[in-house]
Amino acid sequence: MENNPQKVTFGGNPVTLLGQEAKPGNQAPDFTVMNADMQPVKLSDFKGKIKVLSIAPSVDTPVCANQTRTFNKEATKLNDKISVLSISVDLPFALKRFCAAEGIDNIETLSDHKNIDFGKKYGFLIEELRLLARGIVIIDENNKIQYVEYVSEIGEEPNYDKALEAVRKLI
Repeated sequence: MENNPQKVTFGGNPVTLLGQEAKPGNQAPDFTVMNADMQPVKLSDFKGKIKVLSIAPSVDTPVCANQTRTFNKEATKLNDKISVLSISVDLPFALKRFCAAEGIDNIETLSDHKNIDFGKKYGFLIEELRLLARGIVIIDENNKIQYVEYVSEIGEEPNYDKALEAVRKLI
């Protein structure tokens, strides 16, 4: 498996991202993850929609929890042509617990734990930790990648404003 050339650190230390780097203009590869009820979910299940992928290491950390809450809140301001998918390697049970405790009900929380299919196909898999790097990928209704952010320091939040601006351009 090839390495993604993006320079990303975790706690200031460089990490290796595995898989194909996601780039604007590329066709978005289909992937399979699990929902909180342990059912498979594919990118192709959201055909014809704009997809906002919010990627984080684990909802059980403050920055990841805030990222998930932020997108859950922003999703209420978006129209029904947009699906917000929060992807981590958290177990489906943890995602279900987190969503119930936090009132997360406007986005889909999805687990890449089983096969790390998303992480490998989009270049977000951290080799040293078997977690996903933090970032955002926006895919248009024709499954073309329109926006990508790999957050350079995993402990920092993504640029929500820039990502949401990219979404608004597609509406």
